[in-house]
Amino acid sequence: MTRRNRGNSGEMTQPIEDYALIGDLMTSALVGRDGSIDWLCLPRFDSAACFAALLGDTENGHWTIAPAGAVEGERCTRRAYVDGTLVLESFWETDDGTVKVTDFMPQRDTAPDVMRIVEGISGQVTVRSTLRLRFDYGHVVPWVRRSEGDRVAVAGPDSVWFRSEPPVRTWGVDKSTRSEFTVGPGEKVAFVLTWHPSHEPRPARVDPYEALEQSLADWRDWSAQCRYQGPYEEAVTRSLITLKALTYAPTGGIAAAATTSLPEELGGVRNWDYRYCWLRDSTLTLNALLSTGFLDEARAWRAWLLRAVAGDPADLQIMYGIGGERRIPETELPWLRGYAGSAPVRVGNAAVDQLQLDVYGEVLDSLYLARSSGLASERHAWKIQLALLDFLEHNWRRPDEGLWEVRGPRRHFTHSKVMAWAAADRAVRTLEAAPHMPGDVERWRAMRDEVHRDVCEHGYDPVRGTFTQYYGSRELDAATLLIPRVGFLPPEDPRVIGTVDAVRDELGSSGLVRRYSTEGPSIDGLPGDEGAFLACSFWLADALYLTGRPKEARELFERLLAVCNDVGLLAEEYDPVSGRQLGNFPQAFSHIGLVNTALTLGAGDDGP
Repeated sequence: MTRRNRGNSGEMTQPIEDYALIGDLMTSALVGRDGSIDWLCLPRFDSAACFAALLGDTENGHWTIAPAGAVEGERCTRRAYVDGTLVLESFWETDDGTVKVTDFMPQRDTAPDVMRIVEGISGQVTVRSTLRLRFDYGHVVPWVRRSEGDRVAVAGPDSVWFRSEPPVRTWGVDKSTRSEFTVGPGEKVAFVLTWHPSHEPRPARVDPYEALEQSLADWRDWSAQCRYQGPYEEAVTRSLITLKALTYAPTGGIAAAATTSLPEELGGVRNWDYRYCWLRDSTLTLNALLSTGFLDEARAWRAWLLRAVAGDPADLQIMYGIGGERRIPETELPWLRGYAGSAPVRVGNAAVDQLQLDVYGEVLDSLYLARSSGLASERHAWKIQLALLDFLEHNWRRPDEGLWEVRGPRRHFTHSKVMAWAAADRAVRTLEAAPHMPGDVERWRAMRDEVHRDVCEHGYDPVRGTFTQYYGSRELDAATLLIPRVGFLPPEDPRVIGTVDAVRDELGSSGLVRRYSTEGPSIDGLPGDEGAFLACSFWLADALYLTGRPKEARELFERLLAVCNDVGLLAEEYDPVSGRQLGNFPQAFSHIGLVNTALTLGAGDDGP
């Protein structure tokens, strides 16, 4: 029996890696190994949570299904996703027998459903369900009543219907809804939780057993499209399913993570809301989707990107809402203690107002990749790109907040300048391949050359033989590992090799790598520390491979695969000392890194 770890507040906290993800391509939920759904936002990824125990305690909302004899925090015996799907099966072996709980969210037409099917495997097992709904991130207790034999909970704009098939007795205890029943071999009880706006009529009931079969078929049909074949097929497929699960189907936007405010340091203040779409992820996301055969998702992501960036180039943001929304105001939720006492809990993200010049390069690089990969071009896309280039030509010399959204002073970040070079470079390549298209190729060549000279003169430390985090600094930045990937310099260039070695030596953390140093006066203007950044660690594996060290690259990749939890999921960061995942979960950026590195390692013939 394993109990939850205690956070700074003394409350029991389940490790981040103990959670699994279920979702319906519009929102998602986190299911713990103790049988508790501790996080669920309805009806969208970025909606207010009705289960927020993840960031508080059980009084902030959860739904636990486990054997009645299980003690608080006891974990299931084993669990796994059904192959090729997002359907989770958890098995509990008790003295009285074995029971299976199947958790999933069917892809929906309108109303979101969370379904949990309890099935007896052997013996006679008594199972208990405890449903504690708390709307508005655990702040609002709904009014619960019976209607048509079901339970309905209402508070303001939110309404949730709760039922079981076959019906089991429910009763109220301490502002929660309890059920207790016994199942034998082959016996099943299915619970269905359905959300809808409280002013609308109740949505039509969905048969949970039919929905399960349809969900299995939907996910299997989708994952069967994967073109990747190689030694890491299981990990790649799971990462692609995770990326699909983080996709908001109506728009094609991909949320950076399913959660807000999971800390980068336990007990610290580095807690951010990642339920939005970042432009920094765009090129790497497209590469992962295009290279593995998911063209429909790649088209949808590009379409979301074009809609999001349309408008005045001076107003380009680093992130947008999953529907393309521009306003993402940041607020704090003081009634939530934070995961493991890590406060404040934040909703929204103030970094949306930052200047990050690298995003112009990432957008141009993404659209160039889409075009060169054969995706049919949108007629207006090139005009948008020319407008972005025109703005960047007049503004790339400005300091900015950089890729990592530092909340300290603006600086001339080397990576930002490299991506300005990439923007001009992609314009040149486009016009060289299609000289009939409008644009002044000589103008963009001149810009490309000027930015290149500027970076090599001011962003490179010839004494130490490495590119630095920003002009004139001695600090390093793992983002400079992307220099050979974007083509700024060839991998065999001594400056690239020196940078890879310096980053590994100075930012290394038990074989993985940090984004940048947080020691002393921190560049990001924040107190505290953070873990090894998993996406950057995948970048290091890529850079090692590109610089002629495939054995070291594979060893690092295998080390990263070992960080995945028991169902193949990764958070944003990892603490090698405690062996704990950190940051928002699951993290799209980490899974994108996993897929792209697997593709990189499979590109050569050096052997496993």
